[in-house]
Amino acid sequence: MRSTQIRETFTDFFVSRDHQPVPSSPLIPDDPTLLLTNAGMNQFKPYLLGETAPPFTRATSIQKCARTSDIENVGRTHRHATFFEMMGNFSFGDYFKEDAVAFAWELMTRGYGLEKERLWITVFEDDDEAERIWRRIGVPASRIQRLGMEDNYWSMGVPGPSGPSSEISYDRGPAFGREGGPAVDGERYIELWNLVFMQTLRGEGPAKKDYPIVGELPGRNIDTGLGLDRLAAILQDAENVCTTDLLLPTLTTVQELAGREYPGEGEEKVSFQVVAEHARSAAFLIADGLLPAKDGRGYVLRRLMRRAIRHARLLGISGPVLPAATASVIANLGDAWPELTARAALIEQVVTAEEESFTRTLAQGTRLLDAAISRTRDGGSAALAGETAFELADTYGFPVELTVEAARDAGLTVDEDRFAALLDEQRRRAKAGGKARTAEALKKLDVYRELAARLPRTEFVGYDRLTAESTVTALLSDGVAEAAAAEGAEVELVLDRSPFYAEAGGQIGDTGILTMGDGTVLEITDTRYGLEGFRIHSARVRTGELRTGAVGEARVDALRREGLTRSHSATHILHAVVMATLGEHARQQGSLVEPDRLRFDFAHFAALTPDQITAIESAVNGHVLDDPAVRAWYADRAEAEAAGAIALFGEKYGDTVRIVDIGDFSRELCGGTHVAHGSQVGSFRLLGESSIGSNLRRVEALTGHGALRHLDTERRLLNELAGLLGARPAEAPGVLRKRLDALAAAQRQLSRLRDEELREQAALLAGHALPAGHGRLVVQRVSGIAPDELRGLASDALARLGRGPAVVVLGSEHDGKALLAAAVSDDLHRGGAEAAGILAEAARAVGGGSGGRGPVAGAGGRRPEHLARALDLAAQKAARLLADG
Repeated sequence: MRSTQIRETFTDFFVSRDHQPVPSSPLIPDDPTLLLTNAGMNQFKPYLLGETAPPFTRATSIQKCARTSDIENVGRTHRHATFFEMMGNFSFGDYFKEDAVAFAWELMTRGYGLEKERLWITVFEDDDEAERIWRRIGVPASRIQRLGMEDNYWSMGVPGPSGPSSEISYDRGPAFGREGGPAVDGERYIELWNLVFMQTLRGEGPAKKDYPIVGELPGRNIDTGLGLDRLAAILQDAENVCTTDLLLPTLTTVQELAGREYPGEGEEKVSFQVVAEHARSAAFLIADGLLPAKDGRGYVLRRLMRRAIRHARLLGISGPVLPAATASVIANLGDAWPELTARAALIEQVVTAEEESFTRTLAQGTRLLDAAISRTRDGGSAALAGETAFELADTYGFPVELTVEAARDAGLTVDEDRFAALLDEQRRRAKAGGKARTAEALKKLDVYRELAARLPRTEFVGYDRLTAESTVTALLSDGVAEAAAAEGAEVELVLDRSPFYAEAGGQIGDTGILTMGDGTVLEITDTRYGLEGFRIHSARVRTGELRTGAVGEARVDALRREGLTRSHSATHILHAVVMATLGEHARQQGSLVEPDRLRFDFAHFAALTPDQITAIESAVNGHVLDDPAVRAWYADRAEAEAAGAIALFGEKYGDTVRIVDIGDFSRELCGGTHVAHGSQVGSFRLLGESSIGSNLRRVEALTGHGALRHLDTERRLLNELAGLLGARPAEAPGVLRKRLDALAAAQRQLSRLRDEELREQAALLAGHALPAGHGRLVVQRVSGIAPDELRGLASDALARLGRGPAVVVLGSEHDGKALLAAAVSDDLHRGGAEAAGILAEAARAVGGGSGGRGPVAGAGGRRPEHLARALDLAAQKAARLLADG
């Protein structure tokens, strides 16, 4: 059964049993506790926690997942992958264990035709009910095993929904391992389907198995996950996930690049599988908007790509590997996952740039490693320091495996224990920081969750008006619910009705005034979301005392809102123009919408040219002047996508979405505020662009009054410049250009005169050479010499002495500092003489130091009054050198 049929069989089975098919959510989750989407239930977490009422009680999905916790096992086992498709069925307070088990057994044995006698079951050690259900369905007790919290009590890997689980495993036979069931051998008895009876909430703990159960969920739910890769391996009789139809075309591409066949065992087999599997992960992550970075999610992507490149090099592939490997992923899986095809150009650009960058990193790391190996040998040590290996890995991205390999070739070992200790220390620091951030996020969510349980969601009326009669339904101070707040207090408010827009989609939150019926006045300083549909208003009590339940008038700062709407509509226009100018890959990756200014981030592989910047600004202003109508409408998500609406990366959308059209050239899902007609944006001025990361660009622009003020400032500056030049504004550039050309010509003439002067001075210095030992010596104090000229003058004077041993030492005073320079002839330098050595003691005399290697050196210090003494010391050193020579 091919993977396409496996997906269809799964979806059709559950749709026929009243499950709502739900599209996969992106790999970048809208969840502060998760780095990447790691399970099918992630997008349903608000339903499981009771934060949001589900629009259906049964659902099914095929979810894209990324997990790197087992990255070292990729290629070394038959079942591990960093990207996989998780097929799942879900119940939100509807059916529970009995139906979940029955559905799974029927689909596995009838739908997929797996032999009943090869299916094994594990249940949580205390779950008598689950075992009874499996035995009633026909599974003998001999094929049911009980396991503990670590194996059969599922959670997200972070605090959140959890519950006991029951796993279905398939016996692949004695060729794959020992007898004894899943409890004995996970390679032979491969886990396929995990049925989680989601009913509890887990909190923080030192390890997954130690996460405490801190409460019950609002309802009993079902969350299951059937791994497509693993099931495909069984149904296609493939040895491992890389030889299924999901990855075999990519594996074949890697074989072609390596110029040899995929081996049946050994380290080369591991490398083949790592390259193929990681290429798939990279393609999907980039397609979902992730770009490589130094930390966070971007580092996960970078690590995957660099690991694939390193293994490609181990296979002898010296040229690019990721462009071809990811192209095969797109060709193979693009029909099932259209975002791969839609982002094909971006994927190619990102992986190409990253591979070129890492190739340079490998070259740089190799040079640094060679130097470290030489130092280690010179020091008589047999082991390369763990600090060196860690610095190469952490600072330069040089893989420790290559460090170990290079050291071994040089007859050295690596202090891997010290390396591991440093790495562990770094991970602990990162984990501690991550836990602190997670704990803070969860603490805040707990407060909001408690409010959401007893309060209705805020009714937002701010699209149509900027004022509303509002009741204060909750009052928070430092995260604690209070009944009242005195004058001067900083608080957070929940209102039953609000005209204030909450920060989302790049648009910052509204500000304004809340005037209560008793005369109490609050300044609203920010508005943001607590939970979905639940607005939190940051405020300061200006006068009076605020009490929960008070009623008053909420009024948005109208001028500020007008500036925000201009900038938000301009952002949509800019997005459309950037894609039209640069290509479909140049999609928005982030934005900041402020009054009369905006910041816009987008994916692109090169800096914009001046012509492109001009073209983009001109096109945006052209659309504004055309005065297109701006229209907002609502539809379900599928209808919106079918209509070509662009969904922005990282934004969370419900089943019913708001679409904003600007003319016939821009259509985006958006909950923000906008102008009614394009001309209301006013002026648009693009200030410039910059890089904010690998393959990520940023432009900043001004709109409305901000653009007009900027133009006025530029006009005043031009008039002032024209006045200084004695020219009309239109003539100023030409006049200035002529004067700059004349200045450059004068500077060139001065430079030629200075060069002649220095040559004459070098000749005079050479004429003052005195015999010393077996050669000649010049020691002189000079004046009127700039710091960057002194060493050149010493070299030039030395050259004029001709053949034979010679030394030139010069001293000068400049800006209250003593300067020294020395030059030694080639024959002395070949004999081991260093110019810096001549100046060492002299430099200390003037309170400085000297360094470097070579026939010419410089030194300096802050005690110019000792310059004469320094020259005497240098002369003595030079004379001894010439006497020995």
